[in-house]
Amino acid sequence: MRHLLIDTDTGSDDAVALLMAMKYPDVRIEAITIVAGNVPAAQGLQNALYMTELCQYSTKTYLGAAKPLLRPLFTAEFVHGQDGMGDIGLDLKGRLPHEGNAVDAIIDTVNAFLGELEIITLGPLTNMALALSKAPEIAQKVKSCTIMGGVGMGYGNVTPVSEYNIWVDPEAAQIVFQSGMNMTMVGWDISLKYAHFDTVAAETLRATEKTMAHFVVDIQGSKTNFTEDTTGKAGFDLPDPIATAVALDRTVAIDIKHLYAEVILGEGLTRGQTVIDHLNVLNKEPNMHVVFAASREKFLKMLHDSFE
Repeated sequence: MRHLLIDTDTGSDDAVALLMAMKYPDVRIEAITIVAGNVPAAQGLQNALYMTELCQYSTKTYLGAAKPLLRPLFTAEFVHGQDGMGDIGLDLKGRLPHEGNAVDAIIDTVNAFLGELEIITLGPLTNMALALSKAPEIAQKVKSCTIMGGVGMGYGNVTPVSEYNIWVDPEAAQIVFQSGMNMTMVGWDISLKYAHFDTVAAETLRATEKTMAHFVVDIQGSKTNFTEDTTGKAGFDLPDPIATAVALDRTVAIDIKHLYAEVILGEGLTRGQTVIDHLNVLNKEPNMHVVFAASREKFLKMLHDSFE
């Protein structure tokens, strides 16, 4: 049995990622930690707890950072809907987190599963940075950390060069990137190439005639509008699910390079840019496994398998 911890800012694609992880065989989600990002942390908590109820999955869910380390929070309801789940009328209120906080939960869970815990981050890296700052030794105790964030090769979705999760809290991202953990980055570019669903692909999901497939498509309604306006491509993409797929089955990634990466701080167009030293011109020790290509076929199979 593999042991997971998922740190999420539960929006509509995070919800699908949670579904995939909860339905994947021979893994156990030991904790879900909530960070502010797509929606305020309180809403992200409700959305994550809704998913655990929907999937009848028992785990501990902890409320975490309500804002970035140094900056005001910039949420993304304009992408995911006001409730983060596509505004389709779900009952997303009244649920309570597990006692305690996300930062301590991360540290405690790492120590409870020494060398075995696999972390998946689906939002800004604030909780992870706080945990690493409080207990830097956990970096060497984590088996792996798969990060949905940044751009390995291509363009951004908040600035021309920056992806949302990293842009929201670049200081936190830089702490994590420099922590020494065994990390894999699955950038937004991978989602655009291998996890995009145009109208035909979305209807193909629906054609499975399984309730969960309909749910997965329905909650992407707001995201569809954003994707079309931003990229000019009809449909929606699923960045958090494909990152989760890579974490669950490494063979989903078919081109991975171990390179040096860091995050640009400050303001302006390059805030939150993930700088990848493709040619090793900095002559620095590689700190990140960067995914450059993925198997859409394997990703789709994993997605369909989660529908039961």
